[in-house]
Amino acid sequence: MLNLDSIEAAQQRIRTYVKRTPLVRSRTLSEMLGTNLYLKLEIFQTTGAFKVRGAFNKILSELDKAGKSGVVAVSGGNHAQAVAYAGKVLGCRTIILTLKSTPRNYIDATRGYGAEVFQFENITQAFEKVSEYEREGMLFVHPFDDPLVMAGQGTLGLEMLEDVPDLTDVFVSIGGGGLMSGVAVALRSQKNIRIRGVETEGADAMARALEAGHPVEIHPTSIAKTLGAPSVSDRTLALAKEHLKTITIVSDREAMQALELLLERVKVLTEPAASCTLAAAMRLKEHFGPENHVALILCGGNLGMEQLCEYHAAFSKSR
Repeated sequence: MLNLDSIEAAQQRIRTYVKRTPLVRSRTLSEMLGTNLYLKLEIFQTTGAFKVRGAFNKILSELDKAGKSGVVAVSGGNHAQAVAYAGKVLGCRTIILTLKSTPRNYIDATRGYGAEVFQFENITQAFEKVSEYEREGMLFVHPFDDPLVMAGQGTLGLEMLEDVPDLTDVFVSIGGGGLMSGVAVALRSQKNIRIRGVETEGADAMARALEAGHPVEIHPTSIAKTLGAPSVSDRTLALAKEHLKTITIVSDREAMQALELLLERVKVLTEPAASCTLAAAMRLKEHFGPENHVALILCGGNLGMEQLCEYHAAFSKSR
């Protein structure tokens, strides 16, 4: 079950394995939006993204099984690196199933942590292969649809409220919904904070699910590749219905413009999957004033130089 107790237990369980990342106020962005604007810098987390929180909580919770038979995960990005790193630290054999289209920098980093990486044409093939490994006794670490994974991700929400008790609004990216779920429960179990979900066009599985009333399968096309879950789950959809104040879908162009703004003015490099939160906050800035304390979760920063140059060139030409 995902609740405040399970998230607090996760915080104790993983605290020696993950970083307590900073939550900082940006004067520049605060002035631009006319409010108090904070950045939760998960880009400085080990492996460059929040995913290690959930990976460690899941594996540590079932370490007898993981240590004996190993762990397996499906991911095209940050979850792969997180599970690979956690497996290396905890001494577990780790297998990552990913796509042939996964950027090289993700593959190199994942193998660098000692994982065995196998690539597939599509995500369906990868998930089918998981079943074989589970029958062999391996522990499957789902990228989002697991209460232990969600609880691990929710620990960053506990840190945010400890650092800024006056928080009123939090923008969080949504891929499959695990981060949103953990953070929403962590925060709203203690205070009536407005949780504002963010997706990009072409990676909007949650918005489509909310509209349809059930998970909808999509074929992701956004440059925000780490938001590219083919669908959300019944569990994360239910939590979105319960906790989201708004959900904003921004374009890849807006996400890239926000990424460049963060790089130029705040001196941090994020992924489009993280910078989209700034794009959404700028869209909704009329809702905020000096009395508000608004935080953006910059969930990851694993953008390779090749991708950065490619995206910059593509969106600069079309302006």
